[in-house]
Amino acid sequence: MNSKVHHIIYNFGELKPYINWPYFDYAWGVGSKGRNERSRLRHEADAMLAEIDGRYSAHALFGIFTANSDGDDILIDGVRVPMLRQQHESDARHSNLCLADFVRPLSKGIPDQVGVFATTVDAALEKDFATDDPYRKMMSQTLADRLAEAAAEKMHQEVRTCYWGYAPDERLTIQQLHIEAFQGIRPAIGYPSLPDTSINFILSDLLDMKQIGIRLTESGMMMPHASVSGLMISHPKARYFNLGIIGEDQLRDYAARRGVPVELMRRFLSNSLIND
Repeated sequence: MNSKVHHIIYNFGELKPYINWPYFDYAWGVGSKGRNERSRLRHEADAMLAEIDGRYSAHALFGIFTANSDGDDILIDGVRVPMLRQQHESDARHSNLCLADFVRPLSKGIPDQVGVFATTVDAALEKDFATDDPYRKMMSQTLADRLAEAAAEKMHQEVRTCYWGYAPDERLTIQQLHIEAFQGIRPAIGYPSLPDTSINFILSDLLDMKQIGIRLTESGMMMPHASVSGLMISHPKARYFNLGIIGEDQLRDYAARRGVPVELMRRFLSNSLIND
């Protein structure tokens, strides 16, 4: 393992307080008015958590690397990681954003730092509950998804306060964590500001994701499905944004920076392109 990379194993009991339950409810299609149904699902989720705690674990893999931005790219430990830039103005104060904007430019001659992470649950959890009981299968899948996200939440908290330590005095409640009241951001691969899942190939080269059981498909999607990966950026003004639709010019520029054929990149970014 790279000496800069850390592997933390979490039991589900310690992750339970970090679970963002509204997303669990959303996965089940339970609206704000479905109080009784939400209560029943939560009770059964608690029962399954008690059943699987100790049998399976969650894993967090992360590294804090020397980094700088170079145009719309981020250089992480010497590895060039291209980013995409908004081609529309989201508002007057935050327009045409790129994640590279929140990392110190190489031209300044002063190194910055960027975190890289991946979290997952034991693959056996998905396999063991792939049964003829569709209800238990879905319950295990939705809990696995929430646990992988909870592992990312807890890991990021520990990174900010200890491993990276740029916010050592942070004292936030779980509710404050869920509304992201902390300094910095944790943009995840496949989400609005980082839609290109093939970036996972670069992150895996930095972290060696397979050591925690994550394998990548041809497009960079992670298996097990209950996995999360992304970057950690500490800049106090860093914020999340929706990339939105990009044009043909940026597609070609990005493909060239990624070293990937345009038509292949078109497939990877299909949801971010104008569909004729």
